[in-house]
Amino acid sequence: MSPVDRRRFLLLSLAASGSLTVGRGALVQAFAAPAEPGASPFGPLLEPDANGLRLPAGFSSRVIKQFGLPIGPTAETAMPFPDGAATFPTDDGGWILVSNSENPPPVDAPDVTGLGITGLGGAQAIVFAPDGTIIDAYAILTGSRSNCAGGATPWGTWLSCEEVDDPVDAARSGKVFDCDPTGERPAVDLPALGRFKHENATVDPERQHLYLSEDIDDGCFYRFTPARYPDLSEGVLEAASLADDGTVTWLEVPDPACVGGVPCRRQAAATPFAGGEGCVYDDGKVFLTTKGDDRVWLYDVVAETMDVLYDAGDFDEPVLTGVDHVIVQPRTGNIVVAEDGGDMQAVMIRRDDYALFPILQMTGPQHGQQLPSPLDPVPIYSEVSGLAFNPAGDRLYCNSQRGFGGGVTYEIQGPWLEALRRPARGAGPPTSLPVRPERGRGRRDGLPPT
Repeated sequence: MSPVDRRRFLLLSLAASGSLTVGRGALVQAFAAPAEPGASPFGPLLEPDANGLRLPAGFSSRVIKQFGLPIGPTAETAMPFPDGAATFPTDDGGWILVSNSENPPPVDAPDVTGLGITGLGGAQAIVFAPDGTIIDAYAILTGSRSNCAGGATPWGTWLSCEEVDDPVDAARSGKVFDCDPTGERPAVDLPALGRFKHENATVDPERQHLYLSEDIDDGCFYRFTPARYPDLSEGVLEAASLADDGTVTWLEVPDPACVGGVPCRRQAAATPFAGGEGCVYDDGKVFLTTKGDDRVWLYDVVAETMDVLYDAGDFDEPVLTGVDHVIVQPRTGNIVVAEDGGDMQAVMIRRDDYALFPILQMTGPQHGQQLPSPLDPVPIYSEVSGLAFNPAGDRLYCNSQRGFGGGVTYEIQGPWLEALRRPARGAGPPTSLPVRPERGRGRRDGLPPT
């Protein structure tokens, strides 16, 4: 049965049983029709700019950081392989951009740059003045491994997730660290959130749940309920079991820290998801991407139902492939999905009608596209990663994760909010953070105190 036919069957069954008591608008959300290509309100992508980015008219890009080079006027050099990112407002009207370093690369994405990059990963922060000028940069986490994505919390911290699967000792698999974007407090390991190949983490502040994705072929989609929200040191970790009718049952993972040696995904009879990638909460919905089947899923946290919002397999020439990182644009609720491979695009899915269209594309050999020769001794295999809008929603940050060999981050300015604005709703941005007057002296490496 096709996704569309299954949705029709579900709706007819609910109506016949008398269970259909919600309005049509709510039904569209709970049983979202598949997203389909549509016209972009920004217009078509133009020829590549000086940075190799194809953008709509009226948009421009600038380099924010590049691996190994100083960040702005600071002495801090950019970490390699930038990945998941988020921004946090500061009390002077500026903001902090936090991004992970997926170093060392995971086994399924080896370092083929020829740069011989070794060492460990972490996370890094860049402080912007209200006018967008870079005024500071520093590490907020070091000594961790392959920090892929993560998520911002409503209380103003960054959850940095390790994409590590240890097949010998499950307890040594990926951790989640709670990081302070200002760098004043040391990063804190959160074993209650599970030891597995983490990708994203996102918070539902209304029901006080966290949702987490697992980037492995038979990974799970997880929910964490803190014992004392927002304290994440204790709580219940569960994995989703998806029924044929789209309903979700949550099954407890009894040993999240895997001290017994059994991986989290094997501790409950949960539904396997084919390579969980992006995971983001907004306004009662969680959007999950799975790279193994090129899908975007929609989970309704109130109805506890889940359905496929977009499936690349439904199209002969899909606009979106290689689905990866996903974010929600401030003030509009529109979804933006980054491609790992594919056409090296970021694709927006408009929230009101689920029309999807590309908003940027990375081109040129520096981004792993249009290689000058198939015999190039140092090929670049990059991906679009680290999507994040500034708090105002008018600047987009994104990475070419292995651009130029070690990674590069861009800022894209333009009329992002024109014709896309919606009334403010949901929990809103996190509390503004202070701009730190000087560097903190506490450990930020996620390792035990000495």
